[in-house]
Amino acid sequence: MSDDSCSPSTTGTPVPAAAPRPLTPAKVTRQIIATAFFTFLVYLAIGIPMAVLPGYIHLDLGYSSVIAGLGISVQYFATFVSRANAGRMIDTMGAKHTVMRGMLLCSASGGLLLLSALAQPLPFLSLVLLFASRAFLGLGESLVGTGAIMWGVGRVGSENTAKMISWNGIATYAALAIGAPLGVVLDRSLGFAMIGLTGMLLTVLGFVLARGGPVTPVVQGEQLSFKLVLRKVFAYGMGLAFGTIGFGSIATFITLYYADQHWSGAAFALTAFSSAFVGARLLFANVITRFGGYRVAVVCFLTESVGLLLLWSTTTPALALLGAALAGFGFALVFPSLGVEAVSLVSPANRGAALAAYSVFLDLALGITGPLAGAIAGQLGYPQVFLFAAIAAIGGVALSLSLYRSAQQGAKS
Repeated sequence: MSDDSCSPSTTGTPVPAAAPRPLTPAKVTRQIIATAFFTFLVYLAIGIPMAVLPGYIHLDLGYSSVIAGLGISVQYFATFVSRANAGRMIDTMGAKHTVMRGMLLCSASGGLLLLSALAQPLPFLSLVLLFASRAFLGLGESLVGTGAIMWGVGRVGSENTAKMISWNGIATYAALAIGAPLGVVLDRSLGFAMIGLTGMLLTVLGFVLARGGPVTPVVQGEQLSFKLVLRKVFAYGMGLAFGTIGFGSIATFITLYYADQHWSGAAFALTAFSSAFVGARLLFANVITRFGGYRVAVVCFLTESVGLLLLWSTTTPALALLGAALAGFGFALVFPSLGVEAVSLVSPANRGAALAAYSVFLDLALGITGPLAGAIAGQLGYPQVFLFAAIAAIGGVALSLSLYRSAQQGAKS
């Protein structure tokens, strides 16, 4: 039997081929998980060196803690500056090829990290190779993180965008949670060089798997400038930034906050945040489709702000644990709820650029939160960091309500 769009009947008259059957919910989920797996592999490669890199730079190479912090930040900067290129590549070359290129960049990062470990007797050379490795990892993260979402949407349809974004986030945080302790084990048992080798092998595997995956069509249409797309999604990105401040504050300062309060178990607070985040994504991925992104965003910001206010005001580690969990639960659906609405503002031919432009605000918020919250902690104390983050989340509530009202007025006119 041929694969032509029409097949001959017994009378010789062409009969149109049957339309493809819509995917069942189970098949949609399988396709989404299969695509989110590429994000999992990349973030596993990101998570594995996360806990050991600062120590390697500071203790093994002998550089200051400032240089150690900069070594971590290089990746985020590279991700930030490459978002525009990632979005345009998706819209012109296709999501699959974007993911493949991202995997190759991450593989190169692993190779450079391996060379950095081998060059440890020459500290400056080792540091240069490490910084280059972090830059390549940031570039690859940008391509794979955005490309995997749009590849999944191309496979299951735009009506499942929120579900695809949610599962991509689950893959991200699950990989980071696994990667950090795994990296410590690998470093202690097999040495720092194994960190780079493992990251390289994981992303080579990702490239091979991506190469064998299906191609989704590139949507034809007018390509808007990234500047124009950024302008369209600006308000939604600001909402994402407001929510991300809470995440950045907890990730950066919860350990120091616990130490300042003379509490033990700061790691459990991080686990509570991550577990609540993943749990919310698993349990409530469909509520955005049912109730709309704006309504879900309002509830999420409110929940996150309650958790952050609890962290600010509590005097016991048990309530701090609950606050971290509530903050994680609330933050979980901020990205997909506003992201769905942001992507819908542009034509299908520009949705990759829209998602990339929207994601820029997450990178920006994480980059700004560290020094800004650090200044607050230095002047006012660690609890005030979480009050600052709670105020930002409340700002997200106000912004989401404003966007919702504007959307309703636009629908009526």
